[in-house]
Amino acid sequence: MRSITPMEGNPWPHDMLLSIDLDRDQLLELLWIREAWGLRPNGDFLPPLLVDEPIRSGEPESRGAWDAAWPEVWEGAVDHVAVLVEPSMFEEQIRKADGAQERAELLRRIDGPTWRERFGDAAFDENYRTWINARHEARRDERPRLVAETPERRSLPALIPAWEAGLTKIITIPCRGEYTRVVGGSVLLVTEATRDDPDRYADALETFAQR
Repeated sequence: MRSITPMEGNPWPHDMLLSIDLDRDQLLELLWIREAWGLRPNGDFLPPLLVDEPIRSGEPESRGAWDAAWPEVWEGAVDHVAVLVEPSMFEEQIRKADGAQERAELLRRIDGPTWRERFGDAAFDENYRTWINARHEARRDERPRLVAETPERRSLPALIPAWEAGLTKIITIPCRGEYTRVVGGSVLLVTEATRDDPDRYADALETFAQR
């Protein structure tokens, strides 16, 4: 979606470059954890429930701690999506890191706050692997879209002002209804349903442009 010079008759600005992230692992893990373990977090702007409801995994051993931690980890993970990180920048540092603690800190700078960092891997059982694998398979089976059918092309009149206002990345989450957030002045976070609906997507893009 970028060319060196303007193309006659092409409404897409030749120098407009956007990244679309449809599967942000850190966010997907948190959304799955909340429902699979029946958490009841409190917060002012929590995301809606998942479209594909996961199988319940059980009852947390430390429900109070998990309920309290979830909004904090979620906000940290959302804030991190606007941090420009190139993993290759850290490869040499990770190889030369002096001890596990230093390596863990370098990895945290790449991934941002995660549930695994706070509570380990125990919560991610076979139910999680089944759920995430089904999502990845569904993504692979999706019919390729023509350029004219992509959400960004269909909502181009609203996308251009958002890009001019600083938009560089769009991230979607597989949640019901609407959840639109501007993150760090360069990222727009929306649900998949919002991105797939031209009118709702245009509204979300206008929210970014007019913030």
